[in-house]
Amino acid sequence: MNAIAIIVGGLLGMLLPRISEGIKSTVMQGLGLAITVLGITMALKSSQIVLVIISLVIGGILGELLRIEYRLGQLGDWLQAKMRKGASDQHGSVSEGFVTCTLVYCIGAMAILGPLDSGLRHNHDILYTKSLLDGFLSIIFASTLGVGVIFSAVSVFVMQGTVALAATVIAMAFSQASLDAMIIQITAVGGVLVIGVGINILQIKKINVANMLPALVIAAAAVPLQNYFSAWWDRLF
Repeated sequence: MNAIAIIVGGLLGMLLPRISEGIKSTVMQGLGLAITVLGITMALKSSQIVLVIISLVIGGILGELLRIEYRLGQLGDWLQAKMRKGASDQHGSVSEGFVTCTLVYCIGAMAILGPLDSGLRHNHDILYTKSLLDGFLSIIFASTLGVGVIFSAVSVFVMQGTVALAATVIAMAFSQASLDAMIIQITAVGGVLVIGVGINILQIKKINVANMLPALVIAAAAVPLQNYFSAWWDRLF
């Protein structure tokens, strides 16, 4: 549903009449500001700033070694090369739209909680809500960033589908308290990344947000590791 909503919204955005550069610039600035505010509210969810910093540092190093930003850009450029000549010129870079929207749609509490709840309890309410929000965002993004927005639906489908399928295994491996703590840390680190996306959209400074994506995995792993070492420390002293 989420992927379909993005595709439908993207197609509707592509069908919008050509808009002026002034309107496009103002709309993107508004989106950039809104996304930055969203990232700030997410980042403030956690009170353990040290874990957030450690996750970002280690995740950033791993992302640079894996060259995630470069590879996503390459994928976007490949998609653009497959499009008819001139289609991307009308609505912007396929690579820019693909990378930007992949980051916006795949980072955040709803992107994790939605498929988890769907896989664990077969409750799809969060995903339906996220689908509605992403669908409207896709209309705006596609009208300014172009067809690359539609291709980001594949990233959403793969990421959220994987989380939903793995939900049962995740539930058996961790307690509800640990899951809640992991989601808080993932949300906080994700919030920092979303702020980076907002800064990129506002063109204040180019931040390699995609290279920081492994920080989300580090944030999730940090919670059980912290619990383990805390218990070990308590037994020792």
